[in-house]
Amino acid sequence: MMNILIVSSRYYPEVGAAPVRIANMAKGLKKMGHSVDVLTCLPNHPENRIFEGYRHCISRKEMIEGINVFRYWTYASVSMNAFQRALSMFAFAVTLWLFAFKVRRISKYDIVILQTPPLVSAASAMRLFKGIYRKKILLNVSDLWPLTGVALGAMREGQLAYRYMAHLEKMLYRKSDGIIGQSEEILDYIRTRFPEKKYFLYRNLQPSGADTAKRRTAGRHTPLKVVYAGMFGVAQDILSVISRVDYGKIGAEMHLYGGGGQLEQIKEYIAGSDNCVTYHGFVSKEEMTAALMDYDLSIISLGTGIYGAVPSKLFDSLPAGVPVLFCGGNEGARLVNRYGVGMTSDPGDYERLAENIRSFVSMNDQDYDAYVSRCLDVAADEFSFETQMNRLDGFLTLSF
Repeated sequence: MMNILIVSSRYYPEVGAAPVRIANMAKGLKKMGHSVDVLTCLPNHPENRIFEGYRHCISRKEMIEGINVFRYWTYASVSMNAFQRALSMFAFAVTLWLFAFKVRRISKYDIVILQTPPLVSAASAMRLFKGIYRKKILLNVSDLWPLTGVALGAMREGQLAYRYMAHLEKMLYRKSDGIIGQSEEILDYIRTRFPEKKYFLYRNLQPSGADTAKRRTAGRHTPLKVVYAGMFGVAQDILSVISRVDYGKIGAEMHLYGGGGQLEQIKEYIAGSDNCVTYHGFVSKEEMTAALMDYDLSIISLGTGIYGAVPSKLFDSLPAGVPVLFCGGNEGARLVNRYGVGMTSDPGDYERLAENIRSFVSMNDQDYDAYVSRCLDVAADEFSFETQMNRLDGFLTLSF
């Protein structure tokens, strides 16, 4: 058994890919018999406002499913003001140092797992736990910043912000004792620069447990029911997904769950359109897992090609037996095509997306059911959360 600390700026009860991934990892390691603590900030995502019940405090300790969760204050704001955005970025990177007073607890940890991005808080934690306490550090990399920032138009190569982020990125890779990556592309990118490191592929898989029996016999709806569940940000560009495809004309409905930066624009579009698009608001992870099985197709969208990104929604859809419409390129598209669990289109190619939906509308039941069966089989075999956790347990035990 190992004593493990996970440091992440996102954690339950926040929603989204990052907090769910870290919570699943923590619970999975706990189930393997390890002692697991989590160091995080007060919950605020995705509204960027500290949740009710956590306000007006600097720190909070909780016990969640047998895991000690230590939370520290952060500056949460939706402001686009440059100073306030910088303050939000650096706040948790500073307040996490309050954890340094727990000397006896820190001394017991065998390994510290640092989530990145964000780079700033990860770099701060690296200096604390590696620089001062000399702990073994395993870096959990979910996106390649600042490379992703350039792809999203958030920064440009050569500018000050890019050079600063690139410096932090290199430092984190260099000082870590091992790398966990959410995609093969992430691992390949880092491995070419630091081949001597230990590497482990950890995809954002979901624990089994959903009743998939009805997906094998449910058939399709008329009109075809398409769903998107996730963030409405620049990276996903769901506004274009709903406005550039005529779902009603194709013979389909589009259903949305979630929120984010484009939410108000999406609501305005739906209010002034008869394009068979419905917004259902936020639901819990558990509710969404059950709701997915009521839909025929799941859209996964990347507004631009992002190297290293494999959206977690792919691994939500497969165990629910819902074929995928993957709007993006790189590794995610290759996985969909390799396992035959859906159809793909390039980022921004909405004509191809419409054609793919038409293909499913006109598809016979036997061919559609074959897609459903492949989704369920691949989720149980190639993308099993329990198998992945067993491998991670072996990796930690043998490497550290």
